[in-house]
This record gives sequence, structure tokens and C-alpha cells, in this order.
Amino acid sequence: MNYKLEVVCDEKVRLDAYIAKVTDISRSKVQNLIKEKKIILNDHIAIAKEPVSQGDIIEFTYEEPKEIDVKPFKMDLKIIYEDEDLLVIDKPKGLVTHPAPGNYDNTLVNGLKAYTDELSEVNGSFRPGIVHRLDKDTSGLLVVAKNDKAHVFLAQELKTKECYRRYYAICRGIIEHDEAVIDAPIARDKKDRQKMAVLANGKDAITEFKVLDRFDDSTLLDVELKTGRTHQIRVHMAYIGHPVLNDPKYDPKHVFSTMGQYLHAYYLSFIHPTKKERMTFTTEMPVYMQEYIKRKKDERVI
Repeated sequence: MNYKLEVVCDEKVRLDAYIAKVTDISRSKVQNLIKEKKIILNDHIAIAKEPVSQGDIIEFTYEEPKEIDVKPFKMDLKIIYEDEDLLVIDKPKGLVTHPAPGNYDNTLVNGLKAYTDELSEVNGSFRPGIVHRLDKDTSGLLVVAKNDKAHVFLAQELKTKECYRRYYAICRGIIEHDEAVIDAPIARDKKDRQKMAVLANGKDAITEFKVLDRFDDSTLLDVELKTGRTHQIRVHMAYIGHPVLNDPKYDPKHVFSTMGQYLHAYYLSFIHPTKKERMTFTTEMPVYMQEYIKRKKDERVI
């Protein structure tokens, strides 16, 4: 679609903010268009953070990317609970939550679409039913909405912190404090767009943890998320110098296997969207983490 916009405003505003305000294009997408030198402002190529004012002319072409049809793919889903509003899934390590470039066919969403036609549409065709996600190599519990009403209710619980999520994490090094709160904002890493980082201009992120056990070179934690930022636990633990064990993204120099980070979402508690009753679910720590802990305890005895 070709856009030609005449700016109407009382004072100078940033170009990206103005376009996002008067069109259906998100600010981040506008910023990408500016970086790609695809926006013309008053007959010159617009630059980042450039201001616009009354009467300026903005011209550019933008087409929304076509959504790829996400196909059903039958898989063995470990369903902990199900009713007409939601599903609680115990996601295994190695399974991506929803489709993304490079992987459209073998995700939890593909499995969900093969299992049921009843999935919320709030997050579009790429993420039907997905209220919150787990990283590919993080195992454990997540809730899936089967209709839009349930989805909106559950998403609001996440925002108001009425949905409780706890994790087992084995972290590198010995953590001296028995418990702590990490309150540090998280944003996209400026040097590596595939990573997140603690940055002053990031979104609020709060992680609480308690030490369950200490070994010779690692620590077992019970971690609770107070917010839900991308890679939050992994970023916060790396930030304090105790990255999640075997994390290829945030501690690549100390990776010792292809298993990925030792992180498991074992506890999930929320208010049911229809029953309005609190529901709580737990799941056992995966075998590879249990074996690691047993080995470390046996070494300690010796």
C-alpha cells in the first residue's frame, strides 16, 4: 500500500511516533522502515528520530507480511488438565511454543491445532491459544486458552500478577544469599537482537528466588516470576553472575551438552476464567535435572 501523509499536529513530534499514531503500523515496524531507508520526508530520505511538524509530507510503501498457514501436526501432548475454557500443558524440553521464521511445522501450536479446533484467536493465527510461552529448552507448565474470553481473562491475570509461576533452576556457581529479589529492567540487547539484556530503558522485570541446595560448583533454586519478560530468568541470573547452567545463549563458554539450559517451570497457579476459583498445578522436575542433582549429592557424600 502506498502512503502519502500530510502532517497535522500542533507541535513537533518524532516521525516514527506520528506514523504509528495515524496508521495501523506499529512503531517498531515504522522504525524498521526508517532503518531500511524506505520513508521519504519532504523529498529526502528520513533518518531515525527525525521530527515532523505541521505541513510536512511523508511518503512510503508498506505491505503487511502475509501470514503463513500453520498446519496441524499430531504429537503426544502431555495434558495435565482440560475443560471447555483451557488446557494446562506440560511442555517437554526441545519443543518450540509457537511458529516463527525457520520453524512453522513442529511447534506446540501445531500439536494443539491437531488436537482441537477450539483455540483462542486473540494472538492471531501464529499463536492460537498461547497466553504465555516457554523457551524451546525450558520444560514445564503453561496454560492454553480455548476461547477469546478465557484468553483475555488469563492475560489480565498475568498483568496483575495474580498468575503465579515458579521454576526450578540450576545455576552455575555457588550463590551465597539464601534468597533474593532481582529488580532490573530488561530490553532487547543492542548488540545481539537474538538476546535480551538488563538495560536502564528496559521494561520492569522482577525475579525472586530461594536457594534449595548448594553443590560444589552450582546452586539449585526455586524461582518465582513477578513479571514475564522474554528470557527473564536466564537474563537476570546471568546479570548477577550465576547464569542458568548450560545456557547456550547467556553462558556459551560453559556449555557442556546439547540439552540447553537447566530450567523447568514446575508450578502454575491462576484464577479460572469461568469458575473464578484458584487452580494450582505442579509437575516433576525432568529426569536429566534429577540425575544431575543426585550425582552432585553423591559426590558431596564421598
